[in-house]
Amino acid sequence: MSVFEGLCFHHVGVACKDLDREEEMFSLLGYSREGEDFFDPIQCVRCRFLAGQHPRLELLVAGKGSGVLSSWLNAGVKLYHLAYETRDLDATIAKLRERNAKLMVAPVPGTCYDGRRIAFLVLSNRLMVELIEK
Repeated sequence: MSVFEGLCFHHVGVACKDLDREEEMFSLLGYSREGEDFFDPIQCVRCRFLAGQHPRLELLVAGKGSGVLSSWLNAGVKLYHLAYETRDLDATIAKLRERNAKLMVAPVPGTCYDGRRIAFLVLSNRLMVELIEK
């Protein structure tokens, strides 16, 4: 039985070093900027959404002095996370933790989601998942 019943896929998070360069590369595949860049002070990342193709992409670059993306980028990994909206953030977190997911970032207000809470978990296969409260 899937713990993801009621979840809606939202975006793929892509770790990068330069938002403009990444946007230029993804524009070759039909992507374009969706809205203004934003800075998440809690995660210490600058972000930019791209749309036009599916899935929607969220480009992320670490803020000054932040090492939040370093381990991915140093390993040559660009796929940072898969994001899903959920109606019941706390219940979804609990269900994933029952299946050995590790809570990396407890629920915090999401800067680009009008304060709706977000959380990050790592599944047992080492995939990072962002949950976004609907």
